[in-house]
Amino acid sequence: MNTKGFTLVEVMVVVVIIGLLAALAVPALQRVRASSQDNTVLNNARQLGAAADQYFLEQGVSTVAIASLVGPGSYIRSLSTVANESYPLVYTQSVPITVSGIAGNRTITYSH
Repeated sequence: MNTKGFTLVEVMVVVVIIGLLAALAVPALQRVRASSQDNTVLNNARQLGAAADQYFLEQGVSTVAIASLVGPGSYIRSLSTVANESYPLVYTQSVPITVSGIAGNRTITYSH
């Protein structure tokens, strides 16, 4: 009797190997995702800092609300959040920009 196919043990070994590979890949993917989110938030903070600096120069003031920087016809057309982060509502000249609540637990500070 010559039957072709895989034994249950062979199938189980393959499933275990695939499970181990997946267990190794998931943390790496989470690190890449967090890094990408942090880079996007930092880029948003840079844009806000540049817009605030331009506003300070044009208006001759030292503080500005985010509503004056973001929106149609403003310095930044729209600001997209990527990880439920919170941006400051007021920007003051020479004060670092701190973005909090990135994915619920991370904070980034940008000094411009």
